[in-house]
Formats: sequence, structure tokens, C-alpha cells
Amino acid sequence: MSLISYEIRGDVAIITLNRADKYNAVSRDLGDELTAAWQRFQDGPERAAVLTGAGKHFSVGADLSDPPEIWPFSPDVGVAVDKPVVAAVNGTCVGGAFILVQFCDLCVMADDARFIYPEAKVGLSGGLISSLVSRIPHKIAMEFMLLGDPLSAQRAYEVGLVNRVVPQADLMEVALDQATRLAAMAPLVVRTLKRHVAATLPRGPSELAGLARRDIETIRNSDDFAEGTAAFNEKRAPRFTGS
Repeated sequence: MSLISYEIRGDVAIITLNRADKYNAVSRDLGDELTAAWQRFQDGPERAAVLTGAGKHFSVGADLSDPPEIWPFSPDVGVAVDKPVVAAVNGTCVGGAFILVQFCDLCVMADDARFIYPEAKVGLSGGLISSLVSRIPHKIAMEFMLLGDPLSAQRAYEVGLVNRVVPQADLMEVALDQATRLAAMAPLVVRTLKRHVAATLPRGPSELAGLARRDIETIRNSDDFAEGTAAFNEKRAPRFTGS
């Protein structure tokens, strides 16, 4: 069974963390599939996406028995995604899963859901959370990051982290409505504004490092790198294609 579900409804992609038996804990394999899903979305005809979790919870965060790096499958960090993404948060959203929501453009949250960032309590962090201070007030972000106390849906709405708080039964309907409305907007305008906002928001050190690694790994995995290596070994001029 796929760990990520990719469903298309009209011009909207529904990307679902599909590991409900493990409360959608993010393993390396799930991260790899999510990376592929973001790339499929970016390259495909869909104009907007909804990101959500299967079952009762969005995600309990990183699978500590198989912890992945978070940056490769974070939208706009590991994969350049200039189309709008709406997070639909159900149940509990913890740690690295919260970072996925942080990098989405809009967020709809069930009224009984909550965010938790416990990494200061467990002694592990990749640092991507630091970009939160460019999205909500500084001291609210610091309280959430450093104390690790749960952040309710209502409080998340009050501090500007969430656009809508709705009953659980209405979560996907509202998120899909927002995504469908986004998909109907002028694509060039939406994508341009999203890129301009990304260039305007301050980025933390881990986010900048992730962006640099994305570019470097693109080169290392390219046909041109393989061609350059082969040409050097064969003592001939390389034939680069830009791919």
C-alpha cells in the first residue's frame, strides 16, 4: 500500500499521508513518496492541492524508529512548489508534520485538532521550525517552539497560523472549496505572487541550507553530471543537455 495517496478532483490534487495504522508517522519511505507527490503536483496540470492525513490524525510527526530529514519533502524547500497548497489538519499534528503545514499557503483546521512541537523535550531538531517567526508573532512562536505546549485550533486561528476553524465533519469540504477557488484563479498571477511572497519572507538557516542542498543534489543527480563524469573518464569533450 502506498504511504502517500494522490487523488485528483478536477484541477485539485488531494495529497494524503496514508499511514493511518501508525497515525501517519513520517518515516523515510513516506518522506520519499511525499517528495515524489510534490514533484508530480508541480509538474502536472493540477492548479492547487490539499494536504491532509488519513484517519483520526494529520500526523504524529517523525517516526523515531526511522527518522527522516524533513527538508527534502517540505514544499518550497526540498521541492519547488509554486502552486497553492491548502493544509487540512485533523486530530493531532506533531513536530515535523507541523513543519509541512507551516510551509503550506492556507490552513483549515478541525476545531478539535491541535498542533504540538515537542522537539525541545526530546532533544532533536532540524531547525526548520525557526521560519515560524516570520509567519506568526515572535513571542507566540517562541512559546510554541521552546515550551512544547499544545496549540489548540482556536489559538492557532487567533495568532494567524490558521485561516479557518471548522467542525471535523466539514474539514475536507471547506479545504476542497478553498483549493477549488484557488484553482479557478489566474495561474500566472497566483504562481507569481507565491514566488514573490517566498522571496519576501525571511528564511531560517535550516531552510536556506535545505534550498542550497536541493540545488546541489539536482546537479549531482543530473544527466549532465553523469555525462561530464563519463566524458572525463573517456577523455572526450562532454555533450551537456541542461538536464
